[in-house]
Amino acid sequence: MAKKSQPTWGGRFSSSPAEKVLRFTESVSFDRRLALYDILGSVAHAKMLARIGALTRAECAAIVKGLERIGCEIVDGKFKWRADLEDVHMNIEADLTRRVPAGAKLHTARSRNDQVALDMRLFVRDQIHAVQDELRRLQRALVKLASVNSDVVIPGYTHLQRAQPVLIAHHLLAYVEMFDRDHGRLDDAFKRVNICPLGSGALAGSTLPLDREFVAKQLGFDGVTQNSMDAVSDRDFIVEFLADGALIALHVSRLAEDLILWASAEFGFIRIADAYTTGSSLMPQKKNPDALELLRGKTGRVYGNLVALLTLLKGLPMTYNRDLQEDKERLFDTADTLLATLGVLTDMLLNTKVVRERCEAAASDPALLATDLADYLVKKGVPFRQAHHIVGALVAEAERLGKPLNALPLETFKKHSPKFGPDVLQVFDVRRALAARTAAGAPSPANVKRQLKRWEKLLAD
Repeated sequence: MAKKSQPTWGGRFSSSPAEKVLRFTESVSFDRRLALYDILGSVAHAKMLARIGALTRAECAAIVKGLERIGCEIVDGKFKWRADLEDVHMNIEADLTRRVPAGAKLHTARSRNDQVALDMRLFVRDQIHAVQDELRRLQRALVKLASVNSDVVIPGYTHLQRAQPVLIAHHLLAYVEMFDRDHGRLDDAFKRVNICPLGSGALAGSTLPLDREFVAKQLGFDGVTQNSMDAVSDRDFIVEFLADGALIALHVSRLAEDLILWASAEFGFIRIADAYTTGSSLMPQKKNPDALELLRGKTGRVYGNLVALLTLLKGLPMTYNRDLQEDKERLFDTADTLLATLGVLTDMLLNTKVVRERCEAAASDPALLATDLADYLVKKGVPFRQAHHIVGALVAEAERLGKPLNALPLETFKKHSPKFGPDVLQVFDVRRALAARTAAGAPSPANVKRQLKRWEKLLAD
């Protein structure tokens, strides 16, 4: 490591920080990830300083060229990071000043407080788009699996007990809806992220005639922050991203749980490609859905990052406090976890097959149509509560006799209600029962087909 130097803020100090304090407070080991965003912001800031006369055109050009060279070295892995310079900002500024004498002027009218606030917004902005892209890939994979198996029937479940028949495509499309809400929430969050804080200084702006709108336009922001104190201390946009990420992780976890169940021997509804499963060190027959279990498990760390940041922020006075250094690792970890989990889940779905015969066997359970049997009576004028009681008694009698509900003789049906006629057995036709579910949002084949076409078009666009 290079020889420790006096910090840039060290004018009023008689000594440098103690070695332990330096190691404890440095952030360059992780915030170097913001380097290219820092350079992007610095280039815009330099151009603005030239615009207001704080830099000459030649000085600005030299600074921009120097920053671009540093950026190339960072990308190539050749840049020498120094822990004694604390953070990404001072590392870049110190190296720039060594190369370009005018680099010492770059920090004019700027604080690391508004600088890091800018870098974080630029980072979150890109992460929103990256996560949205992965969400769309995942939705396409779900729609593809649903389309290939659009006529396969499975039991729908409540309380993890068989409830009513649905098309497996309808079940998969439920997750497409969930992930679409996630995509929309990120759209909404982007509006609050895409505001430029640079020019707020440490907390009270600058006496120089800054052109903040010019910087915002250079960096593609929609506008500038309106309160300098709020601008440097605001981390709501990170909290919002982490909260949106927590919901995405929740939905990933729920889908993973369904897929884990479906892949089990007890269900056997799907087969996952070997490349997305693992074996046992002891039991040679095992094929474990470890990737799905990790997808489910990583939800906890995403939740933890959100709670950690909320806890970090809850007692902070205005404006900037060093506590805020702790926001970055929480943000980076959530972004990385989301992108990794969404990518693995998408690839796995593209390599998963539905086992039609197992699905159809499970869906052939006549008890799934008990509610349809009650509806049969309702259509014949029986109040629903009474019809529910009658069918419940029939189910109990079938269980006592050890027979499927549709194997009871007509006389047994009539014993419970004279409204039952010879057509009662038609109720137990699963395809007919599904076709009758025509209300908006219901799982009739016609509805599901329309939804598949709708999503295919939306996701293609």
